[in-house]
Amino acid sequence: MSFESRSGSGSLWMEYAPGPARPAVDGPVETEVAVVGGGIAGLCTAWELARAGHQVVLLEADRVASGVTGHTTAKLSALHGMVYADIARIHGRRAARLYAHSQQIAIDKVAEVSEELGIDCDLERLPAYTYTVDPDKADQLREEAEAAREAGLDATYETDVPLPFPVVGAVRVENQAQFHPRKYLLALAADLEVLGGRIFERTRVTGLREGTPCELTTSAGHTVRAREVVVATHYPVFDRALLFTRLEPKRELVVAGPLPAGQDPGGMFLTSDDNTRSVRTAPLGEDGRRMLIVTGEKFTPGAVGEGEVGEHYEKLSSWAREHFDGVELTHRWATQDNVTTDHVPYVGRLHAGSRHVYVATGFAGWGMSNGVMAGDLIASRIRGREPAWTSLYDPVRLHPVREAPAMLRLQAQVAKHFIGDRVPGAHADSTDDIPRGGGAVVRVGGRRLAVHRDEAGSLHAVSARCTHLGCVVHFNDEECAWECPCHGSRFDVDGKVVQGPAVRPLEQMDVEEGE
Repeated sequence: MSFESRSGSGSLWMEYAPGPARPAVDGPVETEVAVVGGGIAGLCTAWELARAGHQVVLLEADRVASGVTGHTTAKLSALHGMVYADIARIHGRRAARLYAHSQQIAIDKVAEVSEELGIDCDLERLPAYTYTVDPDKADQLREEAEAAREAGLDATYETDVPLPFPVVGAVRVENQAQFHPRKYLLALAADLEVLGGRIFERTRVTGLREGTPCELTTSAGHTVRAREVVVATHYPVFDRALLFTRLEPKRELVVAGPLPAGQDPGGMFLTSDDNTRSVRTAPLGEDGRRMLIVTGEKFTPGAVGEGEVGEHYEKLSSWAREHFDGVELTHRWATQDNVTTDHVPYVGRLHAGSRHVYVATGFAGWGMSNGVMAGDLIASRIRGREPAWTSLYDPVRLHPVREAPAMLRLQAQVAKHFIGDRVPGAHADSTDDIPRGGGAVVRVGGRRLAVHRDEAGSLHAVSARCTHLGCVVHFNDEECAWECPCHGSRFDVDGKVVQGPAVRPLEQMDVEEGE
């Protein structure tokens, strides 16, 4: 589940029909492989295994392809901003080549599967650009172009970029792609069932016991036993490897709307300038018009003040209107992902002692290619095969010296929120101070309550302590959600889990006016 903002439509992709509803688990289930999470990584893993003849069950807390995957910008690119110079420096040049190769294979796989299954998912082959308008960053881009080329991508440094405003320079990589993620994944889900796979929706997994077999427990108290388990829940809901110390959640906003005819720049564009700006277009009807999709304004969920999310939306909207004359913005939504401390996702066994549990996380905003890559990698390992890039993505890897600065910064941020958010003055003094549509943390009887006043004036109160590790949640007034600034868990105003790693809801509380 994901919230729409209060003004404007939600995700463009979520307008596509949801497909048939699947049942929830209502009793004991046994299978060979259980995949937890019905986004792109989970669906691709389950489909790959079912195609190879394995008995597979997929468990999704809401509806398949409706969470983070349903709110992506849907670029299928191996050019992930400015990563290749960093990967070569941290992991070595061979690792950069393996990263590029695995990502490009994932892009090509979507095209191959779409053709094989006859999926019309608006797949388009286009160049990808990482650009800058800052002259001081030109040398960095030249270095990245060289690193990407050395890694095996068809990369060049360009100064002539087909955007409707001047840029200093850009890395260009040919033969990338974009698509409609839900059209692709709902077709994949249907084929998974044809292959004998079972999909359960509205089934939140809350417990895991590793063993032979492994045993999963749902929030309704049912058990699923499986020889192998794959945790593909975006942020790992089971984290025996303490990956949360090496994952940083980031939320980004998206605005979209029809472009006047003839203004499509014909590519996918990204810059870190202005707190990130990502640009692409998508087909709009049969008259050749296009939808402009602009992403940016990164922030840590739960770490912005009242009204700030709306201000971020306005900044992004203003930028889109300024740079694309005549665009009429009709949609807005938000997306979220996690960044690892060494710039490479964690895909593989959950922890050093794990023999039958796998994880996929840390896609850093590039979940489409990484989700496909993760599905292929995990399915290969379960089948006893080891792709050349297995160790590159291994979650057990750790580079203490090179990762230490990023890990220390991340933990300092968590400590700041864990301690600082409990300081008096960081909360409203009384429920009377909460406007309609707003929310605040209020101290009542020695307890901190997260209180929302709905548009009708009624109060909704829940515990302010995130059920993951106990950090204090903050209110996102634009999306009407409680968010944890420590690890990115999100809850609705009645405490229901919207996004993990939390698996338990916030406890509902009683509160009166004036408290």
